[in-house]
Amino acid sequence: MASTLNPTEPQARKLDTAKVRQARNTGVILILLSVLVAYVFAFGTSGDATFRLSRPNDPWAVPNLVVPAMAFSYIAAAVLAFLGARQFVRGGVRWTGLSMGFGLLLAVAAFLVWATAGKSFSLTGMLQATVVRAVPIALGGLAGVLSERVAVVNIAIEGMLLAGAFTGALVGSLLGGYVGLIAAVAVGGLFGFILAALVITYRVDQIIAGVVLNLFVLGVTSYVSSQVYQEHRFLNDAPVFRPVDIPFLSDIPVIGPMLFQQNIFVYGAFIMVCIATYYLFHTRSGLRARAVGEHPQAADTLGINVYRTRYINVTVAGMVAGFGGAWFTLGSVGRFDEGMTHGLGYIGLAAMIVGRWHPFGALMAALVFGFADSMQQKLALLQTPIPSEFLAMSPYIATIILVAGLIGRARAPAADGQAYIKE
Repeated sequence: MASTLNPTEPQARKLDTAKVRQARNTGVILILLSVLVAYVFAFGTSGDATFRLSRPNDPWAVPNLVVPAMAFSYIAAAVLAFLGARQFVRGGVRWTGLSMGFGLLLAVAAFLVWATAGKSFSLTGMLQATVVRAVPIALGGLAGVLSERVAVVNIAIEGMLLAGAFTGALVGSLLGGYVGLIAAVAVGGLFGFILAALVITYRVDQIIAGVVLNLFVLGVTSYVSSQVYQEHRFLNDAPVFRPVDIPFLSDIPVIGPMLFQQNIFVYGAFIMVCIATYYLFHTRSGLRARAVGEHPQAADTLGINVYRTRYINVTVAGMVAGFGGAWFTLGSVGRFDEGMTHGLGYIGLAAMIVGRWHPFGALMAALVFGFADSMQQKLALLQTPIPSEFLAMSPYIATIILVAGLIGRARAPAADGQAYIKE
């Protein structure tokens, strides 16, 4: 009798029903993937897919990975069907996320094997490119984490990345790469401070303030790129930071080139993610920052300066984004091109959401997006029958799929996007 009077019981029953429905929807998706793999990737496919794990100059040679294309695809389809049927019939709520993740990984592997059937390409090179291409997305996502953990929505990450790229190219061309990198970080921090002033002190709508900064940076950099750089090309010829091999670790097959033969932007991204994680979850200042993002009134009551905490975090987030922006010029091509960030700042925000507002989660999501980007480059070289336009869309399609699949289960800080007025 007492249980029927418990007001939380209907809500708990409703949540259980929603989880079972989600588990069964996952089962349907996995079954559809199994059909796709069987009839598109397996049926009529012949030959072996050869993945090269070593490069000519690697000290330790590793044999190529040779996979029978048709057999692998049929096995993958069978496993997907089993996982899907298990989720649908038994409603395996506990294993929903794991089954979906493993199923997507298996479907991507089947796709790669199908695209490489009768051909070969360097898997090590693609993984190395994955890490490189994930850097600006990871740094953009980290900037978003630092901002939104104190309840400031940072739509201006795209503009901060673009400002960092522009400043890095200009100052790097005149004073050298390291000075250009410092200047890019400083300019990113400046735009972070401007965003903080607009949304914290003057209480401008956070979305509008971010969009305004993005449009401002895009307009200024586009004008200088088209009007000034065309006549004064020496202002847009910056040095590029070369990869730095870490002794012994860089010689490890596959992992060495992927993680330990990179430039300072890759190493810097990993270090920043570790520092941000320690700061947010293992220091008193990080606890205060998260308190400001969850309940600023309560934090203020406990003596935490809400305004100062938000200013510091948003400014530091801008510096992180400025560092990420410098990757486009000082870490890649050595010159600035109009709109060269190509919306990666917004994908960084998606990585932040998929990563559940955690620095390491944002990094993992960025690696997924970086893998999609590097994969479309490799598939273009393999001359697959897929149109190049669809291959170019793949990173953005991955963004939509991941955000659409996880947005309902990811919880932002409670006060995210809300202006705070001290009473």
